[in-house]
Amino acid sequence: MERFIHGGFFANRKIQIMTCVGIVSALCAYLVGDSDIYATAQAIIAVCGVYWLHKSKTSKGK
Repeated sequence: MERFIHGGFFANRKIQIMTCVGIVSALCAYLVGDSDIYATAQAIIAVCGVYWLHKSKTSKGK
């Protein structure tokens, strides 16, 4: 139960999961027709930028 409360396998993978959800969400919005290719590309670049900033912040402390 303690493993479940603290996240278990996904405890240190929150930013990766949110990045994947953001990319899938942007692609699905494009495929459904809610956004065009430029808005989709902009959303994917923004999500990847957040991931890159988080990764660079965590690797500097090591």
